[in-house]
Amino acid sequence: MEAQIARTIREHWYVQYRQNGYAHVQQGWVLPPGREQDFDPFVVMADDWFKRGTFSDHPHRGFQTITYVIDGRLEHSDNHGGYSILDAGDVQYMNAGYAARHAEEAFADDVIHTLQLWVNLPKALKRSPASYQDVRLEEAPVVEIDGGSLRVYSGETAGVTGPLRSAVPVQMVELSLQAGAEYDLTLPAQDNGHLYVLQGELAFGPEANEVVLGKTGVGLFNWPNETGQTESVLRVRALQRSKVLVYSGKPLREQVVAHGPFVMNTIEEIEEAYADFRAGKFGPPSQ
Repeated sequence: MEAQIARTIREHWYVQYRQNGYAHVQQGWVLPPGREQDFDPFVVMADDWFKRGTFSDHPHRGFQTITYVIDGRLEHSDNHGGYSILDAGDVQYMNAGYAARHAEEAFADDVIHTLQLWVNLPKALKRSPASYQDVRLEEAPVVEIDGGSLRVYSGETAGVTGPLRSAVPVQMVELSLQAGAEYDLTLPAQDNGHLYVLQGELAFGPEANEVVLGKTGVGLFNWPNETGQTESVLRVRALQRSKVLVYSGKPLREQVVAHGPFVMNTIEEIEEAYADFRAGKFGPPSQ
């Protein structure tokens, strides 16, 4: 049987929040801009509280988003006729591809709290068609484990496969543990990734290299293994009743230029995206 590689936390921090007032009430960067090579294939990840009027109709090109609703109701509409309302624990996936145009708003008078992760697209898929997928809380399979549970939104782990179908493979799981419980989370050995603590306090990694993180703590995994092994394990130990989101994906190792709502390979492609939007090539506004 192939030996599994122990994952460790190579870098960690706590999210700092900015009070914006109405309507974008508060924002923090889980994965801050400007570190695309460190986060590859991820670009940025934002933790937002907002009311209606913050993320009205806007374009995207060149990447994917995975939006997790922590609290409130998120109203999605796009210019392909898509419409949905997502509740706490639901996830929406978007492949912006070559030209997406949509709105993500708080429903009615709600204050919505979301996490949104931007996932880069390889150069070969940056001209793919835009698409959307809603994953409801009850659609993501749950694996009961000693002292807790594992909800799998995307990827394959613990013998189950999540329903989210991304253009490039991404693993996303939500791990809940009671105080004192331990769990070895299996991750693809070649994936880069990170975790974000939603609740409580946990210790990550083998005992000799444990990193303890509480709510709003972020940890980057050690770099992917290049030996050809397929599986790795992140040991998680709950010091309190806790919940953590874990994301991983295989690095693209391509040049990245992110600016505004676009993620491309060159600044010329960014300029082209802005010109195309001004020329109406992204289609009509979302309804």
